[in-house]
Amino acid sequence: MNVHLTIHGRQGLAGQIYRQLRAGVIDGRLAPGERLPSTRELATQLGVSRKTTLDVFERLVAEGYLRSRAGDGTFVAEEMTRLAPRPPRAALLRPPVELWESLPDALPMPSRDRPPEFDFLGGVTDKALFPFDQWRRCVSHALRVLARAPGGYRDPAGEQDLRLAVSRYLAFSRAVVCNWQDVIVTQGAQQAIDLLARVALRPGDVVAVEDPGYPPARTSLLAAGATVVPVPVDGDGIVVDRLPAEARIVYVTPSHQFPLGMPMSLERRLALLDWAQRHGALIVEDDYDGEFRFEGRPVESLKSLDQAGVVAYVGTFSKTIFPELRVGYVIPPAPLGAATRRAKQIGDRHSCTMTQTALAKFMLDGYFAKHLRRMHKEYAARRALLRHALQHELSPWLTPLPSSAGIHLVAEVRGADPAAEAMVIARAAAAGVGVYGISGMYVASRSRPGLLFGYGGIGTDGIRAGADRLKTALGRLPS
Repeated sequence: MNVHLTIHGRQGLAGQIYRQLRAGVIDGRLAPGERLPSTRELATQLGVSRKTTLDVFERLVAEGYLRSRAGDGTFVAEEMTRLAPRPPRAALLRPPVELWESLPDALPMPSRDRPPEFDFLGGVTDKALFPFDQWRRCVSHALRVLARAPGGYRDPAGEQDLRLAVSRYLAFSRAVVCNWQDVIVTQGAQQAIDLLARVALRPGDVVAVEDPGYPPARTSLLAAGATVVPVPVDGDGIVVDRLPAEARIVYVTPSHQFPLGMPMSLERRLALLDWAQRHGALIVEDDYDGEFRFEGRPVESLKSLDQAGVVAYVGTFSKTIFPELRVGYVIPPAPLGAATRRAKQIGDRHSCTMTQTALAKFMLDGYFAKHLRRMHKEYAARRALLRHALQHELSPWLTPLPSSAGIHLVAEVRGADPAAEAMVIARAAAAGVGVYGISGMYVASRSRPGLLFGYGGIGTDGIRAGADRLKTALGRLPS
């Protein structure tokens, strides 16, 4: 026998020997027909009892890996020839569908082995500010509820308490009036967009998206087989007059346009709703961080203005709590409700019941509202500090764009040099500052060099020190 067996400690000896012998048969180190030492000989070699090796051999024989011949010994079963290693065959499996190989990366942001010292990454939150003590009580409550409940699968649309909490929250904060039965809980906003694409699109259907826009949404729609048409945005939002007449879905971020940051004006919202009604199109409203508004009066959600039932409202807890939670929701128009629920059921049956139950208690007991108020105050201070730095210390190189909501700001890089964005990012990275370009978020429109500064995950001290470090790094660039 040319397989080496190693014993570690004196616990689980039979299991250790069994796993090593079985692995030797499967990977071909023990060839079909090869004779093994007797149980007595193997026991002596390994320093274990004969009963241990006898039990292992009997198990391997029972499972078909070994064959015992009376008076002759124990051999590797000849049937194991089908497990013998074969030379790789490139065409053994069909290649993946071409679509999946051609899809772009969801977010055109560089990956780093180590995060920079001062990281202005967008879309993240500061978990140090989250009330984990209260969350633990909610999780403990959820565990008690699950312990008392019979095992089984739950409603694909989500737990009733969470759907009720979401409907109440939206009615109060976003003027989205709906029944709790209309809410479908998803694995973040990304799954909500994917579900809507599944039920509302046929392969080849035209979908309109903002340009620049949110790459993961665009990629999800491409994956659904849609023909995605980028539509330019201006200071009022998506340019409705440029929408393709055949579009079946229009995806927009009206509360805080991603990435540029401006809200869609009321006049443009009404024009978009009118266009969708005339063309029979579905509007997907992604309200990804509309909770955080810092200037002016609250802007009506498209869903709150929708009288014809053409808007699907998508929300997420990734920006209000933290992304790892993976909880979002969608309120589709009534005709799409049953199909969206069915698509959710087919996709993953339902989202995590424990997380939903904990989050429902977190909201219904008032912890969520208190957390939002605290975070709004904190983010307002971070935003003010970052805007001041962009308008003053960094103004020779950067010009901030108007923005009244959300947890990121965008600043254009001064000058028309297309390479200026990459140059600033490289200089910042060398100085330990993480900033992120927006040119990769454009598709057809002429991109403008710019940087996205997220302040959800970096505190005021980090913003101040990061801005000083960036100013020093850019000091030798021409203004």
